Amino acid sequence: MLNLDYHPTGRHFLQIPGPSPVPDRILRAMSLPTIDHRGPEFAELGKRVLSGIQQIFQTRHPVVIYPASGTGAWEAALTNVLSPGDQVLMYETGHFASLWIKMASRLGLNAQVVGLPGVEGWRRGVQASMIEEKLKADSGHAIKAVCVVHNETSTGVTSNIAAVRKAIDAAKHPALLLVDSISGLASAEYKHDDWGVDVTVSGSQKGLMLPPGISFNALSPKAIEASKSAKLPKAFWAWDEIIEMNKTGYFPYTPSTNLLYGLAEACDMLLDPTHGGLEATFARHQRWAEGVRGAVKAWGLEIQCADASVYSPVLTGVITPEGVDADAVRKIIYERFDCSLGTGLGKVKGRMFRIGHLGDCNDLTLMAALSGCEMGLKLAGVKLAGSGVQAAMDFFASHPAHVPMQKAA
Repeated sequence: MLNLDYHPTGRHFLQIPGPSPVPDRILRAMSLPTIDHRGPEFAELGKRVLSGIQQIFQTRHPVVIYPASGTGAWEAALTNVLSPGDQVLMYETGHFASLWIKMASRLGLNAQVVGLPGVEGWRRGVQASMIEEKLKADSGHAIKAVCVVHNETSTGVTSNIAAVRKAIDAAKHPALLLVDSISGLASAEYKHDDWGVDVTVSGSQKGLMLPPGISFNALSPKAIEASKSAKLPKAFWAWDEIIEMNKTGYFPYTPSTNLLYGLAEACDMLLDPTHGGLEATFARHQRWAEGVRGAVKAWGLEIQCADASVYSPVLTGVITPEGVDADAVRKIIYERFDCSLGTGLGKVKGRMFRIGHLGDCNDLTLMAALSGCEMGLKLAGVKLAGSGVQAAMDFFASHPAHVPMQKAA
């Protein structure tokens, strides 16, 4: 139960990998009076956010916006392009990939799971060669879609989506490519069109720096064509009415008006050329991630992602030593230093915790979080090889950002 009598001084450090801290500029935008979602003022807002989010996804094609969490957008992606009993090849890289697999089965799809075995499989990205092999063996083209996670939030692994598209093409297979970039979008490089993705799923509460509550399907022409014959039941999630009404800036349902105010502001911040646009945003997250990983290595602890080529710029998973309950460490850090860290999920529950480096964040925010981690680890009795705080300080001091930080309007 929330203790309303306890008023700690200072701010709470929310360092989970989403929902991420929301910038004051976006909170102020969301506080504007709610407007008529059928009036002319809303049409202008609708057109603005639809244009901005296309640029974030790096697509020329429609992006559908739902008043829902990312889980809803998962369901929308599947139900709009598939029919009952369809075979779907789904690659398991972590807990969220496994949840999407579970959803596919509950929807009546024949989910074929591929991936590296055991806990070690959750430490590496998608092996595109395994997908290519499965598709080449499917000479009858029974597999209708390939589903992969871009940035696996449970592990801190960012998979190579362009390689997956190349694997599908090399197999000369017509399967659609569906990608979850819920935690990757607007923090890690993502190119919906150039990478040949058919449906990209995302949500508002990660790199877009908004509270939870809106989610997205970015579409390809091939996906839109497939939706015309797909037979899985859908009504609220159906793309056809939404795409048509979006042409005039409106929605066929009541949209999350005030969250759309925030989304418009987020797009302006992320795309602002005076701050380097998306390229600078991606570089900033890579820099933060490198500083945090340097701290983990200085502590002498293992990083959950075992392949340096697919380290996530969004979060870092920290494996605690054998016999040390990662959740007990997190509890100490929360209670003593008012800092929230992500828990281990699924197969790695109790074995690791996650440090988010996204949202309303900067060098000093991360330094405070790393200080809380270092103190908490020591209080939990973990023997550290060295000071991660010092390592991160040295890194950030000697690797300045190449573009100005975002300033509040």
